[in-house]
Amino acid sequence: MLIGIDPVISPELLGVLHRMGHGDEIVLGDAFFPADSFNSRVIRADGITVPRLLDGILALINLDSHVSSPLVMMAVVEGDKADPEVENSFRAVIDKRWPGTPAIEKLERFAFYERCKKAFAVVLTGETRTYGNLILKKGVVPLNKKW
Repeated sequence: MLIGIDPVISPELLGVLHRMGHGDEIVLGDAFFPADSFNSRVIRADGITVPRLLDGILALINLDSHVSSPLVMMAVVEGDKADPEVENSFRAVIDKRWPGTPAIEKLERFAFYERCKKAFAVVLTGETRTYGNLILKKGVVPLNKKW
């Protein structure tokens, strides 16, 4: 265990976050997400919800401020009904860690899957709520931040 690193961040995830460059994307997939079908770099975070993991991740990286939206969720498929609390719970963490971040973009299901194929990695979480998937685009570390 490392001081200052949230215990939800596994050594494998910490290494991935470190190796990601600005503009790289990481997918936080829900427990039902077909991660191994879309990406060769899959990290398991069983039992950990997306908001909990998101909080640990956003303590370590910033989001890309040079794109219209550094966050993407899967759009609700016609006929389905999404729980608005899912997005609200993501947004609460985002606003706590990186206030002023643009709205979360919604991407059609199959376009979302295609984007996941190009992601740096996919983290398969324990999130059981439907449409509990989120893509994060890593930003450039701000030079004026004091560590």
